[in-house]
Amino acid sequence: MTEEIILKALSNVQDPDFHKDIVTLNMVKDIHIDGNKISFTVVLTTPACPLKETFRKNCTDAIRTYVNPDAEVGIQFDANTTSKRTDNKALLPGVKNIIAVVSGKGGVGKSTVAANLALALAQGNAKVGLMDADIYGPSVPIMFGVRGQKPGMVDVGSSKPMLAPLERYGIRLMSIGLLVDERNAVVWRGPMVSSAIRQFVSDVYWGELDYLVVDMPPGTGDIHLTLVQTVPVTGVIIVTTPQDVALADAKKGIAMFMQAQINVPVIGLVENMSYFTPAELPENKYYIFGKEGGKKLAAEYDIPFLGQIPLVKSICDGGDAGVPVMMSDDMISRKAFEEFAANATRSIAIRNANTDATKVVEITEFRRH
Repeated sequence: MTEEIILKALSNVQDPDFHKDIVTLNMVKDIHIDGNKISFTVVLTTPACPLKETFRKNCTDAIRTYVNPDAEVGIQFDANTTSKRTDNKALLPGVKNIIAVVSGKGGVGKSTVAANLALALAQGNAKVGLMDADIYGPSVPIMFGVRGQKPGMVDVGSSKPMLAPLERYGIRLMSIGLLVDERNAVVWRGPMVSSAIRQFVSDVYWGELDYLVVDMPPGTGDIHLTLVQTVPVTGVIIVTTPQDVALADAKKGIAMFMQAQINVPVIGLVENMSYFTPAELPENKYYIFGKEGGKKLAAEYDIPFLGQIPLVKSICDGGDAGVPVMMSDDMISRKAFEEFAANATRSIAIRNANTDATKVVEITEFRRH
């Protein structure tokens, strides 16, 4: 057995997302041969890759089919999270991907989706941060059980100390709800809100992250424009429910990011509250708000459909109790979020491989119609 023969065998293993073999994609390294034993490392595009076991099986089968049927195959996984940032990285220098989670209207569970997406990515060994950019209705302090806690300061050698995000369940958190008394309403005009978003980017030490998930406010407005004009957003994830009224507003969100002046890639669309599943009847699905409206909308705009999240009481209860469902034993909801996160990571990797580099959006003016 030689390294050349092993690489030739592994060239029969395809990456299903990029439609090329893993040798051509330079995903194989550190091949070691010791008698009947073969070991090597497969480098993935993200630590949260959902295809690890698929790669393990296919690589093992390829070695035993084309090299030695009795080979003992040991496979290690490494990850080099892809990023298409080409800016000067003056802001968020250690963040590889900035993912905005948006919705056309409130009440569709956008914050729940953003929180559990971040947790699912972190459980896949990715380094993850969650920025609560919903200034008027911050949810992170309640959903993560950190109400009343205040972020500290950290000296990172810059001109001034920076805010240190709280850490909970393995992810880094920042929210306006951690900085102001929750009993007081945030009564700010647009410029003040935009300034707060810029501070969350420039004055918070996020450190090294594979993904910074940004929970955006509902609608399309100042905060959305401020974010894409301040940092290069990798892409957006649209959250909707199957209801016609939610779908109509989701179309506006898709249209905003697709228009030529902004042109931020849409990573995909996820449908929340897709169906109701009672705890005592886990196999039953009741389509309370309509059926597969999100899937049809994704097909209409030719964007990836990332999954369906059921309407389950434990999701709501967990958020209120400060224990998101990804940290619970509700396997139905956890599986739905895991599948959604897996599809999102694959869509992000494909976006980074096939789409232009991320960049800060420069908007001079909007035409009035």
